[in-house]
Amino acid sequence: MLTQEIKKKIDSARNILVGKVSDPKAQVEQITTALIYKFMDDMDKQAASLPKGKVRFFINGYGKYAWSKMMDAKLGGQERLNLYVEAITKMSKNPNLPQLFRDVFKDAVLPYRDPETLNLFLKEINGFTYDHSENLGDAYEYLLSILSVQGDIGSLRTPRHIIDFIVEVVDPKKDESILDPACGTAGFLISAYKHILQSNKNKPLTPDEKKRLMNNLTGYDISPDMVKLSLVNMYLHGFPSPNIHEYDTLTGEEKWGERFDVMMANPPFMSPTGGIRPHKRFMVQATRAELLFVDYIVEHLNNHGRGGVIVPEGVGANPDNSYRQLRKLLVQDGLYAVVSLPSGVFNPYSGIRTHILFFDNQLSKQSKDILFVKVSNDGFDLGAQRRPIDKNDLSRAIEVLHAQQEAIKNGKKNSLLKKDELFVWTISKKEILDNENYSLSGDSYRAKEKHSSSKWTMTELHDVLDYEQPTPYIVKSVEYDDAHATPVLTAGKTFILGYTNEKEGIFKKEKLPVIIFDDFTTSMKFVDFPFKVKSSAMKILHAKKDKADIRFLFYAMQRVHFAPYKHKRHWISEYSKIKIPLPPLSVQKEIVAKITNDEQQISALKKEIESRKKEIELKIAEVWGE
Repeated sequence: MLTQEIKKKIDSARNILVGKVSDPKAQVEQITTALIYKFMDDMDKQAASLPKGKVRFFINGYGKYAWSKMMDAKLGGQERLNLYVEAITKMSKNPNLPQLFRDVFKDAVLPYRDPETLNLFLKEINGFTYDHSENLGDAYEYLLSILSVQGDIGSLRTPRHIIDFIVEVVDPKKDESILDPACGTAGFLISAYKHILQSNKNKPLTPDEKKRLMNNLTGYDISPDMVKLSLVNMYLHGFPSPNIHEYDTLTGEEKWGERFDVMMANPPFMSPTGGIRPHKRFMVQATRAELLFVDYIVEHLNNHGRGGVIVPEGVGANPDNSYRQLRKLLVQDGLYAVVSLPSGVFNPYSGIRTHILFFDNQLSKQSKDILFVKVSNDGFDLGAQRRPIDKNDLSRAIEVLHAQQEAIKNGKKNSLLKKDELFVWTISKKEILDNENYSLSGDSYRAKEKHSSSKWTMTELHDVLDYEQPTPYIVKSVEYDDAHATPVLTAGKTFILGYTNEKEGIFKKEKLPVIIFDDFTTSMKFVDFPFKVKSSAMKILHAKKDKADIRFLFYAMQRVHFAPYKHKRHWISEYSKIKIPLPPLSVQKEIVAKITNDEQQISALKKEIESRKKEIELKIAEVWGE
């Protein structure tokens, strides 16, 4: 458990470094090096305190570098700095250290030469004690949480709750072999380890079983820095010899013959500059990292294997041939569920929308359908700060996915699948394969389904708008100016439905009003936005509170098409008969929240594009000396 005291110490160590070491990754490296240095001394002291115990690490000429000597109060600041620099430089050559520790010190440097900063930093590190406790591993994971993004390779650190969600669904077992082919800081492996221990809490694993479990957990990563961090992370979680390899999963062939029972990953979303040149053993001939990683996982699962992998939305819908070819293969063999995540999961570093593909080679053979689950809330808001909120669909998603697993095994229907449910539904593999794009975007099938079979009850506007109010609001000869932003909808050349912004618009009512004109013309004078209008016959109608969300009505009406009008005047009675699909009010609000979030993401991306354009212009101007 991560205590506030330990969290405070980690934050303090980072804050001391910030003025001298600005890069978060470099900060983590400095803390990692110092922690391992301190812990080696702790282990030596612990060994020496035992009967017949001996110091193992700081011997044979390396004794002068022991941490306890480094912290001797008699040393001056400059002396301590010189000794520390010498120690971390030579420690990778210390033959008394295990390879893991030597790897930590390989290429270690101190990027500043300020004795006061080093003294403060080492004093903070001195407060940590190596005792093989779970607290230490959690503290290190908290430290690694600042490594949220590696932009050069499109690798995003997976939020802990998303990792735990995938592990819970895949449900790895104590005797299964488990691989993360793009392990980063080993988050999936550690979560799998904790999950298995928790699953066996009623009959705890024996020492031999725990040892076998640790040997069953394997990670690959192309980055030596990530390998170093994952080794330390697993070591601090009790793994004496973590099974982590520096390996290029997409171009290396020496491990191609290995197979695993479980594979889970959040592989890089982007291919490096210059592309990837994979070998020819992949089923799909492609150069995109996200495609090749999914291909690799599918090909390296055992016949009874299971897995979960996070992919960008494009993997499910991109029309390019390589994407289509991969989707066809997935549907035909292995895939049984697709979970879509809200686009803010990786905020503030990326607004990319992602899916989780779940594989089970046994279930896939028994099922004729693919399950689609749409997560709208993951327990955090979708803004840059990702603050906790009460809404969280993940536990519900786990319940549905487990129910689907059991239903397929027993040849029954999943009782949690509801006809009028936007959260979860199934699409037959045949329907997906009949679609030449082999799309794994569940919404595309749902949209088609709703229009073709009237998924929701078709309801007249008269039943959801308050036509019965004693005196409909009439606005007489009011001129709207540009300060009153009023979103509206056009149908053909005529405004049919809209709503005002309560804070900025002129209507200061408790609810957003529907605006319906009964003095329409085919003139374009109303089309300007924000618009100005003078009308003596504008009816303002509210949505019935228990029936409809006004914003949902606004969006739903955008799919209503009208024939060109032949008459100058059109009365409200004509529009009251318009029918729209009307989900339950709670579903309406979910739809509105999703659309609103997407609109915000689009706006943010547009701003980023403009910002990048300005940066390019400034850089070009700089080249010209302007």
